[in-house]
Amino acid sequence: MASCLKSVLPASVKSSNTAVRAFATVPAGKRKSLSKDSKNNIVLVEGVRTPFLTSGSDYARLMPHDLARNALLGLVQKTGISKELVDYIVMGTVIQEVKTSNVAREAMLGAGFSDKTPAHTVTMACISSNQAITTCMGMISAGVYDVCVAGGVEFMSDVPIRHSRKMRATMLKLNKAKSLGQRLGLLFSIKPNYLIPELPAVAEFSTNETMGHSADRLAAAFEVSRQEQDDFALRSHTLANEAFNKGYLSDIIPVKVPGQDKPVVRDNGVRVSTKEQMAKLKPAFVKPYGTITAANASYLTDGASACLIMSEEKAKQLGFKPKAYLREFVYVSQDPKDQLLLGPAYATPKVLEKAGLSMKDIDVWEVHEAFAGQVLANMKAMDSDWFAQNNMGRKEKIGSWDVNKLNLWGGSLSLGHPFGATGVRLATHAAHRLVHEDGQFACVAACAAGGQGVGMVIERHPDAAL
Repeated sequence: MASCLKSVLPASVKSSNTAVRAFATVPAGKRKSLSKDSKNNIVLVEGVRTPFLTSGSDYARLMPHDLARNALLGLVQKTGISKELVDYIVMGTVIQEVKTSNVAREAMLGAGFSDKTPAHTVTMACISSNQAITTCMGMISAGVYDVCVAGGVEFMSDVPIRHSRKMRATMLKLNKAKSLGQRLGLLFSIKPNYLIPELPAVAEFSTNETMGHSADRLAAAFEVSRQEQDDFALRSHTLANEAFNKGYLSDIIPVKVPGQDKPVVRDNGVRVSTKEQMAKLKPAFVKPYGTITAANASYLTDGASACLIMSEEKAKQLGFKPKAYLREFVYVSQDPKDQLLLGPAYATPKVLEKAGLSMKDIDVWEVHEAFAGQVLANMKAMDSDWFAQNNMGRKEKIGSWDVNKLNLWGGSLSLGHPFGATGVRLATHAAHRLVHEDGQFACVAACAAGGQGVGMVIERHPDAAL
């Protein structure tokens, strides 16, 4: 693992230009494709996203369906797909706005899709839009539909804040009270502590522990140092900044916010700091000895994403040139306390085995960065024979992701992490990077609340172009 960590130190950050431009070791077309017949091949035509913004910034006055609507409109504009051709829409979200509980339906109606087009919303924490993608894959594979849109949205600028349960119960009784006396009696029964609101928290219901605390314990268990985490976070921000400046982040579509003169055109959480500045920050969760800080953790983010998925046969009929094949996927789950964020370590070998691929076959890795410590802990777990034998039921380790192929356009630490939208961003970046880097196979991996995770294999389409 020590050799892997060397690749995330400042020296490799400085040489990241070479890494971003580097082509895969084995050129596309030299390895056997996972291709099936065109009816059973499912393709990712294109994916887009709104700029991901820190909560409370330029999107603050919008609502979730506004962002999701913009993503859908951006996808239509970029691909030229007729809205009437879309058979079904699935979108992911996590913290729901109660007024638009089926945000997929509200967003697609707002975007002008046919009211005859069904839509539903899924929730699976940080992998919600991964679930949206694979739900679409399942419907297309089953022959139910030919053309689907998958996406996701998260809006942390205005999360629901509830009255306490006792206060809610009293208010419901007030609504049913039939006499003035009953109403007055209920009003006088209200105690001061009834008025304390219930604030949402990124915490596990089963353990009552915040994800940050779990990440801190995970980093400590795998002996991931504060320095290693800060270096990895610095790498993420540096690569994200480079990718935007070089025009690689072509998945971003501009968003015109009412009342603002200029459209929003880039992520606003990318900040290339220094090791000295990062070292000054205090632990955010486990105080005073924790290693997770605001600098090496993903931040609360507003944003939406959408991608166009169809059978290859339909894509050919419509004249599209897809970016990639969507090949295999697996979902995993484990202990939500001590292994909350280890989903990628479990999902990676399983999805590769389903695809008949090895770690060396992967040209592009796109792994969700909830925390720098989480990514590095997963790398250490995957590079440990002990962990493989005692936790994964494997005879030996599979080895960790090649950091020279990992998140070369930045990740959730820098670009942001709207819970419901990140999965589509990961898949789209994987597909786009395969073209930029002349690779054939990509693997997406992500952790999620509840101790869950996902792994996906994506293959470059022969018609894919920049």
